[in-house]
Amino acid sequence: MQQVIELEHGADMNGYLVTDEAKGAVVICPGGGYEFRSAREAEPVARAYNRAGYHAFVANYQLGEEMEPLGYGPLVDLSQAVAWVNSHKGKLGIEGKDVYVCGFSAGAHLAASLGVLWKDASRFPAGTDLALHRPDAMILCYPVISAGEWGHRGSFVRLAGEQQEDQQRYSLEKLVTRDAVPAFLWHTAADDGVPVQNTLLMADALARFGVPVEVHVFPYGVHGLSLATEEVDELVKGRLADAHVAQWMELCVRWMEVWRNGYETV
Repeated sequence: MQQVIELEHGADMNGYLVTDEAKGAVVICPGGGYEFRSAREAEPVARAYNRAGYHAFVANYQLGEEMEPLGYGPLVDLSQAVAWVNSHKGKLGIEGKDVYVCGFSAGAHLAASLGVLWKDASRFPAGTDLALHRPDAMILCYPVISAGEWGHRGSFVRLAGEQQEDQQRYSLEKLVTRDAVPAFLWHTAADDGVPVQNTLLMADALARFGVPVEVHVFPYGVHGLSLATEEVDELVKGRLADAHVAQWMELCVRWMEVWRNGYETV
């Protein structure tokens, strides 16, 4: 079942609900360099989580142009989306169950921003209920993380403008604390759009603060594979089904079902 859910200040998200008892919920942030939201990383991913037994929501977060930096606008949108899910757990039938944020590329930067910065009141409007918008864990797929040497420059320009100093406020490997939520990350070593070093930097930062993290690096595959199944093939960009890379979803769902029992520290 699909529905559009209105949030505050004109934001909204698309909900994809399972009809049977749900195992939890996932709020998905498609990628697109903060310039667009990839359809290949939206509904197909939501349906995959539905098949695994999870309610799924696709956040329609703010997009920007290089001349008008977004700042924390997208983060506030995602904050509202996760807060809505957490505040409706009873109606959704997921009381006592986990709510995840999942993002791809720049959408993974957004998901990780909430997972890392949820407790930092300076990043959100006054009066924000910080506990309510906290995700239980984050799923980061070929994420944009660093504004440094390995940065995806277009994403940070849209967030902060052209000045490198301003962009550093969004370089997440420098912002991790022990309050960051547990994480599942995957990437391909051959990714030349967003280098794998972004995932490695994030995993290292999380590990240094004792935050539970699981990482999978596949040797081959271009940027933006989404599910890496035939459903999301994009031939013109070389994004083809890859059975090896497509294992990430199975690995992720398995992690979602065991991480709390094995690695609960939050």
